[in-house]
Amino acid sequence: MPRTTSAKKALRQNVRRRVRNIEGANNLKAAVKNYKKLLLEGKLKEAEQSLSSVYKLLDKSANKNLIKKNKASRIKSRFSRQLKTKSSKTSS
Repeated sequence: MPRTTSAKKALRQNVRRRVRNIEGANNLKAAVKNYKKLLLEGKLKEAEQSLSSVYKLLDKSANKNLIKKNKASRIKSRFSRQLKTKSSKTSS
């Protein structure tokens, strides 16, 4: 346990930040899971709408350093490519 007052304050800050980080990570995971589920079910309109919210959460997570910026870009690229291939398969 921390002894000095500055160490006690640092512990309080770490606890608050950890809760906030976990909450942000869980929100991102839920949005990604929802998008993948919509894509598998073939609901392309809903998936396209969900993709914009996933993009927003990925960008926010990257800005808050929950994930790295390149990881966010990579995920966005993969998701848009998946949606594009799904929509081209159903239209042809």
